[in-house]
Amino acid sequence: MGIEQDLKQEKFSDEYEKMVVNILFTGSWLANLNATRLKPFGITPEQYNVLRILRGSHPKPMMLADITCRMIDRNSNATRLVEKLRQKNLVNREVCGSNRRQVDISVTGAGLDVLGKIDEGRDNWLENLKAIPKAEVKELNNMLDKLRG
Repeated sequence: MGIEQDLKQEKFSDEYEKMVVNILFTGSWLANLNATRLKPFGITPEQYNVLRILRGSHPKPMMLADITCRMIDRNSNATRLVEKLRQKNLVNREVCGSNRRQVDISVTGAGLDVLGKIDEGRDNWLENLKAIPKAEVKELNNMLDKLRG
């Protein structure tokens, strides 16, 4: 089944338009799958992204600007995301002792536990994507990197 059948559209202006529509449609499909897998853990994909970034820095805390520049969706409101995660006791926010204008953000033990539980389902989650052989996945990654230039 191709994008034409998925969208019930017989033709596109050219292959470039078809590529753009296909990437956007596929991105939306993946985003919905991702949101569905994270829902049982009570977090959104954007919150998951923040937790993963903080885990990568753990045990060293990060500043909000550093988190923001590493996010997949840089238009997300990182301040709001961090506050929601703080309310769930998944991250800590502390004023830096040496610079009162700086706020240090770190993942908590509970946050690491949630990430660990999500990681347990990683293979099952990725199984949906293994219809593409690894060599083609590498090629696709290279093409997407090239597209973004």
